Amino acid sequence: MQTDAAPRLRLVIFDLDGVVYRGDRAVVGAPELIARVRDHGLTVRFATNNSMLDPADFVRRLVALGIPAAEDEIVTSTMATVEYLRRHLPTARDVLAVGERGLLELLRGGGYRVTPAGDALPDDFDGEALHQYDAVVVGLDRFFDFRRLAAAHAAIRGGARFIATNADASYPTVHGFVPGAGAMVAAIRAASGVEPTVIGKPEPGIFLAILDEAGVSAAQALVVGDNPAADIVAAHRAGIASVLVLTGVADASMAAALDGERRADWVVAGPSQLAALIDARVS
Repeated sequence: MQTDAAPRLRLVIFDLDGVVYRGDRAVVGAPELIARVRDHGLTVRFATNNSMLDPADFVRRLVALGIPAAEDEIVTSTMATVEYLRRHLPTARDVLAVGERGLLELLRGGGYRVTPAGDALPDDFDGEALHQYDAVVVGLDRFFDFRRLAAAHAAIRGGARFIATNADASYPTVHGFVPGAGAMVAAIRAASGVEPTVIGKPEPGIFLAILDEAGVSAAQALVVGDNPAADIVAAHRAGIASVLVLTGVADASMAAALDGERRADWVVAGPSQLAALIDARVS
C-alpha cells in the first residue's frame, strides 16, 4: 500500500543514451521495462541532452528498437534552449549554431535566422569580431574544428550570448564513450573567456517543463538516469526522486563514491531491478 510519504507514482522520465540504448542497440531489458511501465498506466517521457536529433528522429530510433513512442513524449535540450531564447532573449533573431541537423532545424522552427558555425567566417577572416549574432548556441557537433571554434569565438567577442544546450563531457555508445557537447563548450569557453548559460541537465528546466506539461507533482514522478552529474543532479534540483542505472556513464564503484546532489535515491544494475522498484511504487 502507498503511504502519505510515498505518493503513488504517475510519471517516469527516462534519459535515453545509456539508459534506453547505447548507439543503435537497446539496453538489455529496456524495451520490456518501458512496456511494463506503460502497462501500469503510468505516463512516460524521454528527456535527453542529445541535441543532434529532433523528436521525430528519436521516435524513429525508439520504434526501431521495439519501443513505441510519440513525438510529444520526447523532450530535448534543444527544445528547452528554444524556449529559453524565447523567454529570456525575446528580441534575438540571428543565431550562430555549433551543432548538427537537429539543432539547426529546431532553432529555425523556432523562428530564428540560423547560420551554421562552419559557414560563418569569410574566406579572408583575420580574427575580427562578428557583431551580427544575438546568440551562439552550442550542441554536440561531430564535425567541430578550428573554423567552427573561431566563428563561435568571434561572435561571442562581438556581443552574442553564449548558450550551451548541455555540458555533457561524453556519452556512451555501443563500443565505449565519445566526446559530448561539453567538449565543444569547454573549447569555446577557453577561447572566449566567457562562461555559457547551460540549458540542459544538470539544470532542472527540462524536468520542470515535463512536470508542468503532464500535470504531475514532483512527488509523483521518478527520473531514471545513468549520469550522476547530469540526470541525478537535475532530478535533485527539480525535487524529483531518482534512480541511477549502471548501464551507461556510472559503474558500481563510481556509484558507491557519490554524494550530495549526485547521489541518487536508488541505484540499480539495470532494467530488471528497476522494474521491481516501480512495481512497488504503483501497488
